[in-house]
Amino acid sequence: MDTRESKTPEEERQHLKEVRQPEDFTNPEPDEDQPEARESAHGVHRVLLIAIVVGIIAVGFFLFGR
Repeated sequence: MDTRESKTPEEERQHLKEVRQPEDFTNPEPDEDQPEARESAHGVHRVLLIAIVVGIIAVGFFLFGR
């Protein structure tokens, strides 16, 4: 099944212009059109901490629950 979106010739030219632009290493800030790059990863740390605590509790029940 082909899931590609068809692009008009103008959209295709715009895409090629964006792809050919070199990466800006002097300005490492995220692009304005990438809001996800500006979000912090604090939620990931909380999920990881909860997963570790649950894992330790599960191992404790497995080892000492007999």
